[in-house]
Amino acid sequence: MMGAVLGFFASSWFGWALDDPPARWRKGLVAGCVVSLATAVTGALLAARHWSDGSVFDAATSRTFGIVVGIEVALAALGAWLLSRRRRSELVPAYISLVVGVHFFALAPLLQNPLLYVVAVVMTIGAVASIPIARGRSISVSSVAGVLAGSTLLAAAIFSLVAVVSGLFRPDETVL
Repeated sequence: MMGAVLGFFASSWFGWALDDPPARWRKGLVAGCVVSLATAVTGALLAARHWSDGSVFDAATSRTFGIVVGIEVALAALGAWLLSRRRRSELVPAYISLVVGVHFFALAPLLQNPLLYVVAVVMTIGAVASIPIARGRSISVSSVAGVLAGSTLLAAAIFSLVAVVSGLFRPDETVL
């Protein structure tokens, strides 16, 4: 499922990066969307094949997961609203990437997946770095934040799939 979920969201971030990218980035961003969606479909097919093999989710985990995601969505929405009210909406993608990155710190132990700590660190650093990178190169923050978040999520999704398919981890293990 990790490949499916992270692949799907990677495609969303690459799509957001298409908001106002440099012209030379467009083909790469579209390719990122396509590869991310292919990764998501592959992950979904693999998950469907192993649907009854077990899951880290139980009643308690599901409830806690819902709370973490609910807090994430509320913080993202509130911050985006506040930034827009202050006429700083160009910073919304970096802010949301920051919220998403931080939420992976809570999900890693909950889902018993150390890879999510790596995703958390890389996304959080990428979110913070996206603003000065964008300003220093006169590129939209949405393009920089989208590329950094999309690339991070896609790499984690592909790693998860390769780890399972190669036998490094079994689909019923909670590590990946």
